[in-house]
Amino acid sequence: MKTVAKITLMFVVFVDLIGQGLVFPIINALIMEPSSGFLPKSTDVDMRHIGYGLVIGIFFLAWFFGVVYVSKVSDSIGRKKALLICLGGALTGYVITLASLYVNSLWLLILGRAITGFTAGNQPIAQAAMIDGSTDEGDRDRNMGFIVTGISFGLVGGPIIGGILSDPDLLGTLASFKLPFYAALALVLVAMLLVIVFFSDVRTERTPFVFQARDITDIWRVTQSPVVMRIMPVYTLFMISNVTFYIFVDNYLTSAFGYGEIGGSVAMLVIGVALATSSTFLVKPAQKRFGKQQIIGVSLIIMVTCSLAFVLLPVAVLTYAPVFFFYFLFGVSYPTLLGIFSGSVSEADQGWVMGVTTAVFCLAGGIMSLSGGGLMDLDIRSPYFIAAAAAVFGLLLMAVTWGTPAMRELTARPGRS
Repeated sequence: MKTVAKITLMFVVFVDLIGQGLVFPIINALIMEPSSGFLPKSTDVDMRHIGYGLVIGIFFLAWFFGVVYVSKVSDSIGRKKALLICLGGALTGYVITLASLYVNSLWLLILGRAITGFTAGNQPIAQAAMIDGSTDEGDRDRNMGFIVTGISFGLVGGPIIGGILSDPDLLGTLASFKLPFYAALALVLVAMLLVIVFFSDVRTERTPFVFQARDITDIWRVTQSPVVMRIMPVYTLFMISNVTFYIFVDNYLTSAFGYGEIGGSVAMLVIGVALATSSTFLVKPAQKRFGKQQIIGVSLIIMVTCSLAFVLLPVAVLTYAPVFFFYFLFGVSYPTLLGIFSGSVSEADQGWVMGVTTAVFCLAGGIMSLSGGGLMDLDIRSPYFIAAAAAVFGLLLMAVTWGTPAMRELTARPGRS
């Protein structure tokens, strides 16, 4: 695969993740801060927590229902067409989101996020496209690292764009909560142009496309693959820990320390820097030196430690340290896990299995978003205790279930089996 095509795929993922790095802090500020005027000033804190969880949760659940379907469809219609469909959905979702800000409508905001979520399948399609263009296992895992690099730059770029364009101290009267969404719209259009001009499908084999409603929930086909079934429970717990930590960073910092949009944006920036550094430079060296199971095991231990440290540290600025280390290790372990999934299925199922991995992420995000708002009413630290517990159970489950010959072969260091 040509370098310009890889850069295009990284940019597509970058734009996809800007929708989280940019949107999450702004939505947190819109809903949680009475001064934003988006919700009536009389809305109490408990209802604001629930509203925040609802907006984020619907996005993830819509993403869950769409991602496996769109990813599987990409195996039939080609990665290029599927990427353009997803980018078109993002464009529509941003337009509706902007409309919700003009009329201060929570339900219109939810609709915009739902449409964006259903077509947010760019990441697994880009992952499958990178796999299509990989020459061997090492090249594949390195390319998965490039995808995580695109993710991390999106998480870095989102807070920067959102913070600058919504800050009246920097832009004066031009600044608003709407301006970052206009910037996101422009970036989506650029991504569409790059895909049209510079990206071509490497994998040319096609199966006829036939619409089947059950494809939307095709995640359940994992039961037909014993190896995928063995990987999936550990990956699910790994993702529950990750998304729970990620989703409630802004909310926790606002509730515990009075941080608003700026504090949340800084947290997203820290996450992005940690991911960008480790996923770009450490994936290949780590996999040469350590077995994949070792990498994932160490990451899970760090997840437990950092989740607890985040909510137990009494000084606000110190909380950014566990945020950094959580995602510094995640930047190595996540592409490693994607490589294990890729190695467990045939070439024809790469789009499907990448869709499944993202669907699990989305389902975990949806469930934790919808339940987390209520949990934070009981104790604002609750989501982070759940994140720590999920990582502990993932570590134990990996130790118990990954000892089979097939798993040892999949997770061995290159040159060993």
